Amino acid sequence: MISNKIILNQKLDELRSTYLQVRNYTEKICEPLEIEDYVIQAIVDISPPKWHLAHTTWFYETFILSAHLPGYKVFHPRYSFIFNSYYNNVGERVLRHHRGNLSRPTVKEVYAYRKYVDEAMMSLFDHYENEESPPWNEALQLGLQHEQQHQELLWTDIKYLLGHNPLYPKYSDALPWEEKLIDASSTSFISMEKGDYFIGYEGEGFCFDNELNRHQVHLEAYSIADQLVTNGEFLEFIEDGAYSDFNLWLDEGWHWLNNNKITAPLYWDKIDGKWMNYTLKGLMPINKNEALNHVSFHEGFAFAQWKGMRLPTEQEWEAANKYFKWGERWEITRSAYLPYPGFKTAKGAIGEYNGKFMVNQMTFRGSSAVTSPGHTRFSYRNFFLPQLQWQYTGIRLAK
Repeated sequence: MISNKIILNQKLDELRSTYLQVRNYTEKICEPLEIEDYVIQAIVDISPPKWHLAHTTWFYETFILSAHLPGYKVFHPRYSFIFNSYYNNVGERVLRHHRGNLSRPTVKEVYAYRKYVDEAMMSLFDHYENEESPPWNEALQLGLQHEQQHQELLWTDIKYLLGHNPLYPKYSDALPWEEKLIDASSTSFISMEKGDYFIGYEGEGFCFDNELNRHQVHLEAYSIADQLVTNGEFLEFIEDGAYSDFNLWLDEGWHWLNNNKITAPLYWDKIDGKWMNYTLKGLMPINKNEALNHVSFHEGFAFAQWKGMRLPTEQEWEAANKYFKWGERWEITRSAYLPYPGFKTAKGAIGEYNGKFMVNQMTFRGSSAVTSPGHTRFSYRNFFLPQLQWQYTGIRLAK
């Protein structure tokens, strides 16, 4: 018979191993960067890689170490002001659009900060090795999931800063997920019957509060595509003059594309009469058989209108997801990001994680090619402003 202490130590060892794996993967994403890349904030919607490295570290320091490791001293008294993101309960912070102004602390100092906190976390594991249920376990699970979210943001933010450099610099060649080939001619539609369906997280593992509570919804009969829209299909949309046809667009989308001179998905550019696409492998000709990427909700809505179809609601997407493959692009839905029935906001800073963003945003479902390993769930709800293109987003049609 294995003693409770041995079982507990095994669980703590698993937590320790998972913690180190997550932390190491964040730094691995940054390995190809040059030192000059770490500080750039090209637009307010993205953050410099250096800030991501420090902010994820600040989370463990603020919500776990400072509260649960006896004698812990923060690495720097002003780092909470610099690396707090949006937690008003924690205190004042640097405005989001000023993150790119932080030449100091240096990249070297930020990596030293990560090392300092990681060593303290190892001491935390040792300190609680005899505890039956460490009081920081829930906060650690949230911290790991939080860092995995920032790993995906690192991929997309790095792509944005490199993709807007006129030299179109290459991040790496070793990225098989940059291409997802689809045979558009083989697309078929899955018929879903009218009825009641359960939506939301079910299980005993981790989920975010916005995935709860599991509830029943009634759906009318509909059909949904078994695969994503391709570059070739979207190119037909462009060449048919869709970006200049106001009939296809929501009013807000029409003003957005005209005010910002949007004529194509993000990273598409017509050079010497040929459509090119920036990828993390560098600038390449557009592959018509590749899954469409980097489109906004507005573009997804207009494309569906042009096809004589529509976008699925998030409830329709979740009810049908077991019948199709997903995981290459965050899939645009027609649903506003709103709370599920019975949703409750936690008290304190942790309660600011999701609930306060449930306004003026659209829900995206699934995951993407740059979602971190082990971070996908069929009930996962991502949310973006309707005009944003920089995430790995694609379109699945419904009718």
